[in-house]
Amino acid sequence: MTATATRPKKRSAVAGKIQPLGDRVVVEREEAEEKTSGGILLPDTAKDKPSRGTVISVGDGRVLDNGKRAPLQVKVGDQVLFTSYAPETIKINEEELLLMREEDILAVIV
Repeated sequence: MTATATRPKKRSAVAGKIQPLGDRVVVEREEAEEKTSGGILLPDTAKDKPSRGTVISVGDGRVLDNGKRAPLQVKVGDQVLFTSYAPETIKINEEELLLMREEDILAVIV
């Protein structure tokens, strides 16, 4: 178990430039802290990639069998926890974002 924490990034400038389709969500991953709670500085290779971030864009929802769309449970601005293996990493304007299905989001942090 590591003692690293995360800190939120500033609001993404890419938020209005990408529109995910269907039940997909674009998430901006939080940055890993530079030091542990004990004050030890961590090199980049020792940092864990956080499994939490902020939703910056959402799709229209999943199409149901009857042809209607099921609205997504998450919305732009939600802080979320997600599975570490699920997201597809994309890079837009030198900014690294994650594209994933809504089902890969485990929880919304309130």
